[in-house]
Amino acid sequence: MSPQSLFHLYAIRLLEYALFGVVPSDMAVVREMTVTIGRRDRPEPDLAVVRRDSVGGARQTTFRPEDVVLAVEVVSPDSEQRDREVKPRKYAGAGFPHYWRVENEQGELAVHVFEREDTTGTYVPMGIHRKQLALDLPFPIEIDLTDPQRWL
Repeated sequence: MSPQSLFHLYAIRLLEYALFGVVPSDMAVVREMTVTIGRRDRPEPDLAVVRRDSVGGARQTTFRPEDVVLAVEVVSPDSEQRDREVKPRKYAGAGFPHYWRVENEQGELAVHVFEREDTTGTYVPMGIHRKQLALDLPFPIEIDLTDPQRWL
């Protein structure tokens, strides 16, 4: 595992807590859980929103690709290529409908939002959100990306 920055930690915390507050009751937020895509392909998104009926209890160690509604990766200096190129291809190929890539723009969060286009099986960009993340999909959400109290 690569060394993580405080930005990485705080960005995950901010988004995780915000997602807890808005995720629909038929979904759950999980952190750094394995998704088994293939026998040797088992990525661990920083955050994921999964279907609640796929949550099997305290001993569960993995989810199936069809369980994942949203995958979130916070880019770190050691993970730039994986988070920007490799993981989006894997996640889209596995059928994850939504992907967020979080970038550090001079200490501020920039959330790049992608949606999977079923015809091509690839992600298409839906926007870059700074200061405020307001979306209707995969469920209604509003997150203040500038609130430093949410980071601590």
